[in-house]
Amino acid sequence: MKNYLLYILMFLSSCITAQELNLPVFTQYLADNEFVISPTFAGIGDNMRIRANGLTQWVGIKGAPDNQALYADFRISNRSGIGVSAYNDKNGNTRQKGIKFSFAHHLTLDYKSKQYLSLGLSYNVNSFRIDIENFVATPDIPIVDPSVIDDRSQTNNNFDVGFLYRYKNFFFSFNANNLLEKDVNPFIGVEPNSLLNFQAYTGLVMRSESNRRVEYEPSVFYQRFNSDGRSSTDINFKYRKFTNREGDYYWIGASYRFLNDQILKPLNIGPMAGIMMNKFYFAYSYQITINDLAAYNSGTHMITIGIDFLQNASNCACTTGARRYWKYQ
Repeated sequence: MKNYLLYILMFLSSCITAQELNLPVFTQYLADNEFVISPTFAGIGDNMRIRANGLTQWVGIKGAPDNQALYADFRISNRSGIGVSAYNDKNGNTRQKGIKFSFAHHLTLDYKSKQYLSLGLSYNVNSFRIDIENFVATPDIPIVDPSVIDDRSQTNNNFDVGFLYRYKNFFFSFNANNLLEKDVNPFIGVEPNSLLNFQAYTGLVMRSESNRRVEYEPSVFYQRFNSDGRSSTDINFKYRKFTNREGDYYWIGASYRFLNDQILKPLNIGPMAGIMMNKFYFAYSYQITINDLAAYNSGTHMITIGIDFLQNASNCACTTGARRYWKYQ
């Protein structure tokens, strides 16, 4: 009975991902790389940022999701930024790949009170494919479906838009992702054609009064899928401490995710930590899934590595970040 339950949960997970052509957001955005969730963060800061992310979900379950991603963003002129991201995802016999090109423009609403507004736009190309080379006969299914004669695949082109508001060390971003509907097979009728989903991310960077090298960062991330109304919320907290070398720091934190129809009942929970040293970055995150799958796996592991380079200070305060770029006074 437990095996049947496991197969059903895995099947539902792969079906949801396949229908949406939109991968779930993990905690990689907490690895000091908010560009993961919003194009509006592109170009904020003095450096070109490159981050590579590797994620293995549900370790111990055969065919569980495995993901690799690369993110890069940098500023052009004083008020604009561009970025690109690419990912490769494997989930059982399904494959997803995608690339995203982003542009952001940053405005100063009020210089004295440090209020800034950023607008972002992304163009996405996603491909979904089913591998048939692993379809083999088994004692339970002695004959492979003869109608499956090639890899089934489809490509989706789409757009994301968003805005980011910053007031001193407070930030709030909102995104509408996958604005265009997807073409579906009208004879099947079980796959939603709406990929639209909404994401909101807000937080506050607080500097310790007793130690100016210490920062605290509580944040909340919300995501809702328009097709069926399902949504989730992350509650996060980070502690960051700068070292004697300007720009170097380390941080530790934790994330707590729940489904919004089950308020505060944990879905994922886990610690994380990272370090920036001489422009090189490393972070590790661990998540435990609190459901029936927990008995069959050792959790989700994620590693982020990166580098900041091509330092070039902007003449506009609207592209100065609230974190990481703080200089001692």
